[in-house]
Amino acid sequence: MKQYELKKVQIPSGETIAYRQAGHGKDVVVLVHGNMSSSVHFQTTMEKLEKDFTVYAVDLRGFGDSSYNKELNSLRDFALDIEAWVKLMKLDKFSVVGWSTGGGIVLEMAADMPDQIKKVLLLDSVGIKGYPMFKKGPDYQPILTQPITTKDEIKVDLVQVVPILMAYANKDKATLKAIWNAVIYNKVQPNEADYDLYLDAMIKQRNLVDVDYSLVHFNMTHEKSLVAEGSGRLDLIKCPVVIMHGQNDYVVPFAFALEMKAAFGERAELITFEGVGHSCVTDDLELFVKTLKAHLN
Repeated sequence: MKQYELKKVQIPSGETIAYRQAGHGKDVVVLVHGNMSSSVHFQTTMEKLEKDFTVYAVDLRGFGDSSYNKELNSLRDFALDIEAWVKLMKLDKFSVVGWSTGGGIVLEMAADMPDQIKKVLLLDSVGIKGYPMFKKGPDYQPILTQPITTKDEIKVDLVQVVPILMAYANKDKATLKAIWNAVIYNKVQPNEADYDLYLDAMIKQRNLVDVDYSLVHFNMTHEKSLVAEGSGRLDLIKCPVVIMHGQNDYVVPFAFALEMKAAFGERAELITFEGVGHSCVTDDLELFVKTLKAHLN
């Protein structure tokens, strides 16, 4: 995997946004990562795009090498950071790619910046009504009638949260690797050197509870979800939306992509990646890049 220089800029809020840059093409693409990751995870994508595009990959607040001075409470909080970074970088017209949690963040950006964002491309994105969490029973299975709504509840979740927080605190790469092999890299695993870089990047995350809380409460529709009133902000998105989703995604079920498509109707195109899980970047990088290029041009 090619390594790209890490750069940093301070936005008006006082937070520092770290990012990587590649290429000098006329068309600009901003890559936004998901939970438990950073711009490092997009470096193989950058390498494939840099001949044709100017590509940026950012570290969200509390991830990677960006700062974490203040906690976050919504995916729009993350989006506002990147919008401030966009202004400092003097980016005019550009497209955004959001993976997983990053999908919700770029949708919030598109709602705020309808005249600047040309296209939104979602990769295994969180659903348009968020990503619910539930209390767990004695068998550690979710109780689907008892949604989790607060950060205090999230902090003590013994299945989805506590093991990851402990792995971060102990720099326990083996546990993190086991989790990713089970649900994200269950199809294809990165080579050993790249995987180690990804694990190093994961351990830098400081905002896991904020992210989970933000996902639970994310809802851009006009309908109430299990826990959140709809903001209706999807109406503010004027650019085309491309929904790319692995049919075998264990993290964000394919049903979420169908719900996203239904919400946007004719404004969105749904592309199904057959035989692919939550990480098309590793499962089939060529397919992902080919699809990106076809929809960015």
